[in-house]
Parts: sequence; structure tokens; C-alpha cells
Amino acid sequence: MQGVIKAYDPLTRSGVVVTDTDLQEYELAPDALEGSIFRMLRQGQRVNFELDGQRQATRIRIGSEADMGTPGFPLPHPDDEQHPYLP
Repeated sequence: MQGVIKAYDPLTRSGVVVTDTDLQEYELAPDALEGSIFRMLRQGQRVNFELDGQRQATRIRIGSEADMGTPGFPLPHPDDEQHPYLP
């Protein structure tokens, strides 16, 4: 899933992410940043995430512009491993 960080408290590592598609809000799971390059998050930061069994956002990671589906950025080309982007 893709979304934007609505709020984040670095002391408690708690926060909320809002999905891009339907504006649903999900609390961050306690382990949301484990294994991630993130040490903290900022309000408005775009992220990719998954939902755990308790419907909390977990596996927070940053995506490239192409991964995020930003208009104007080419999507990966499935048949070209060496050059994964369309011209």
C-alpha cells in the first residue's frame, strides 16, 4: 500500500499513516520501522507499507518515484532486467 505519514512521535515510535487511494488511517505497528532505512518519519513523507494481522501499518519503506506511481515517471518494464524503465 502507499500513503503519507500523518503524524509520528519519535520518542514513542507511534504514528499514523493515511492511504493514497481511500484516505484510510492506520496506526503504525510497534515494529513498523524494523528492517527499514528509516530511523524516524516526518509528517507528509510518502511511504510504502503493509498491514499486519491487527490492521496496523508495518514494513514501512520508501519507494522510488516510479514505485510510487508518480505521474510522469516511467514504470518498470517487466521484460528488461538490465534496463527496467521504459524510455
